[in-house]
Amino acid sequence: MRARTHTPHVHESTAPTLTSSLPDPYNAPLTALRDMIREGWLSALGLLVWLCLGSLGPAQGGKVLVMPVDGSHWLSMQILVKELSQRGHDMVVLVPETSILIKGSDYYRTQTFHVPYSKDALDQNVAALKDSVFLEPPGVTDVLVNVQRLMSFTSMQVKGCEGLLYDQQLMQQLREEGFELMLTDPFLPCGSIIAETFSLPAIYFLRGIPCGLDLKAGQCPSPPSFVPRFFTGNTDHMDFFQRVKNMLATVLEEYLCHKIFASFDELVSRYLGRDITYKELIGNGAIWLLRYDFTFEYPRPIMPNMVHIGGINCAKRSPLPEDLEKFVEGSGEHGFVVFTLGSMVAQIPPEKANEFFEAFRQIPQRVVWRYTGAVPDNPPKNVKLMKWLPQNDLLGHPKAKAFITHGGTHGIYEGICNGVPMVMLPLFGDQSDNVERMVYRGVAESLAVFDVTSDKLLTALNKVINDKSYKEKMMKLSAVHKDRPIEPLDLAVFWTEFVMRHKGADHLRPAAHELNWIQYHSLDVIGFLLTVMVTVIVVTLKCCAFCCRKCCRRKTLKKKEE
Repeated sequence: MRARTHTPHVHESTAPTLTSSLPDPYNAPLTALRDMIREGWLSALGLLVWLCLGSLGPAQGGKVLVMPVDGSHWLSMQILVKELSQRGHDMVVLVPETSILIKGSDYYRTQTFHVPYSKDALDQNVAALKDSVFLEPPGVTDVLVNVQRLMSFTSMQVKGCEGLLYDQQLMQQLREEGFELMLTDPFLPCGSIIAETFSLPAIYFLRGIPCGLDLKAGQCPSPPSFVPRFFTGNTDHMDFFQRVKNMLATVLEEYLCHKIFASFDELVSRYLGRDITYKELIGNGAIWLLRYDFTFEYPRPIMPNMVHIGGINCAKRSPLPEDLEKFVEGSGEHGFVVFTLGSMVAQIPPEKANEFFEAFRQIPQRVVWRYTGAVPDNPPKNVKLMKWLPQNDLLGHPKAKAFITHGGTHGIYEGICNGVPMVMLPLFGDQSDNVERMVYRGVAESLAVFDVTSDKLLTALNKVINDKSYKEKMMKLSAVHKDRPIEPLDLAVFWTEFVMRHKGADHLRPAAHELNWIQYHSLDVIGFLLTVMVTVIVVTLKCCAFCCRKCCRRKTLKKKEE
């Protein structure tokens, strides 16, 4: 501790004292304060207070209610939730009691709600979904298979949503919290219904909704002449017959939307007490944060309240664990391959797994594989199996040569950000269309998982590793993707805070929402103009006919007179 500095007596006697004119009860603390000034402690205390206040962050944080979709959907949304929390916002995440991936965190509060199904029932539903993709024969129509899966999944999720909405005590508790914003994934209806009930502006965070419901709800133009429909296999450059196929798929979408979202429509109408569809409800969203950009998606029209945040999950590479770093560094000039089928699939049927083991045995590269299934008696020595792997950190390693993936957007963007070509095995949902887009860009090869063989896998791997065009195109795609004025996460945060500051974003809402189908397509105007045109033509023809008859009659009378 610093020694007390002697102060000359003259300063003490001539300078005005802090205690001279105050009553005795105040003299002691002020004397202590004077002593702190003398010893330099006050300046140190001021510095400490300043540092503490500076560490608190923004003082204008808002309260945000978060309704995520479980599974891989949550993995990217939690990045935004964490960032908003670090910027001073109070984040409350609604979590079903049988959650798969949503866990507690120091960055946000969680509020658990009851769902009318058990963890075993949920696991069985997910397991059936995963297992079926490895057994489908090539003749099964992708569209019908995906519709069946979605209907099975959504029926269970609607029951879970009802468990939340009809918990009156919990809903009242949430209402009294005074939230300013709802952050949700409109793939499920809970968040949108709560936002409407609590009169909260809604931020939507999503890749897309089946049958293009997000585009329809946002009143976004989607011409079938150059915007390919899901599951058609079309690109944005279509010949005549592909455009015919695309048009038929557009018509089919309306039927599929009705089937898939019938339970959503019923729940929305019943709970809100008025005749409203789910499409109309989510059309009230303030901002749509879309987890893709045009390095991945085909160019197409967007609306002013739609913001592209593709690559939000890309992060700076962190060092690998010591044992993993030693394994990949030992791959030498051949490098290594990263293999994972996403957060939901850690094992595959043994007969399929053997095909992969056999293919990996024949390549010079090492393989890091997220796999927890059965292992053959004599596994390849160049394969390292892991229950969970640091995907982005591995893809960012300079020795990464190829990425075997199922085609989820998280993995795709990490592959793009790190410039690693891919071998893609789509499983379900939008993954087949994601894969089509990467193959079209010339940075990936696609294989059907239900008939994959070691020879097919070996051929695809050798192609993307040894054909330099795949790496060159991927590096170019990566450079274009990363050349942007603002990072996706910062962009998502800006628009989220923008909506909180301004209580919505009504100035970005297109007037198309106020028009019915006839008005939107100007059918009433076209009908009116056609009526006017037909009327003018008919009147003109009748006038001409009348004039002709007049002239003929005069000529006839003149001839008779002659």
